[in-house]
Amino acid sequence: MSDHWLLAPHPSHRLQLPLQETTALLEKLGHASSHAVAEDLLRLLGRHVALAQCTIFTFRGQGSPQLVGLGDRSRTQQLALISSDYVRRFYLLDGSQQVMQAEQSRHRRSGAAGDRQRILLHRQRSSDVQHPEYRAICYEQPRLVERLSILQPQEGGRWLSVNLYRGVEHGFLDETAIATIEAYAPLVMQAMRLHYAGQTLEDDLAGLVLARLQQRCATLTPRDLDVVRAVLQGLSTEALAERLGLTVESARTYLKRLYRKLGVAGQRELFALLLEPVA
Repeated sequence: MSDHWLLAPHPSHRLQLPLQETTALLEKLGHASSHAVAEDLLRLLGRHVALAQCTIFTFRGQGSPQLVGLGDRSRTQQLALISSDYVRRFYLLDGSQQVMQAEQSRHRRSGAAGDRQRILLHRQRSSDVQHPEYRAICYEQPRLVERLSILQPQEGGRWLSVNLYRGVEHGFLDETAIATIEAYAPLVMQAMRLHYAGQTLEDDLAGLVLARLQQRCATLTPRDLDVVRAVLQGLSTEALAERLGLTVESARTYLKRLYRKLGVAGQRELFALLLEPVA
């Protein structure tokens, strides 16, 4: 098998979707934590194929990718740091970069726009990675032997990449496992596309609201704006405390202090203030 290939329009593998896991994933699209979505995706696929980790990135050209979400089967607490190293240092060494660039070159030569229905798969084993530090940090440290990436072009010249990893205890993917992932691939990419679009829209709207709020109150600090964003996202006090690295009681105190600074009595008045037009 080649290290990359185009997904057939009608995969031959017959797919049986587990209703509970599929529903849990769909309910989170667009508004839940992207890491929660990645965890649910790992759980859904993991019913059929043994997997260790899942990472989701978006790419644009050869610029640094953006991490959308990650999921881990409790094998290491370092996946966020590993993903950060990949984004900052190693992504240009990734074989999937060559696959995406070749596809973009094909579009330019043909003069046609990218077909967003095309899904490509790229297989990369630890032994395929020639750069010793890239291999050590992204494969050997988390005890991974292989990654299968599902790649699809998106609007605006972006690519969406869903990466599924096998641990040393799982061994390499066999034909049955690959056929199962191929059968799931159209559902996975459509779900992740909708989730990313929803998250992007939510972030854009939150950014607009926060910019207007800063116009009203120039004394707001970046930390204050982070708290307001958390309120807009519906985070509980416990989740806010975790995000800010505070105790729950300190988070409550910080929130009350913010409300006083804005001249509101609570969350209801905060939302009313955010919706008021700027004079």
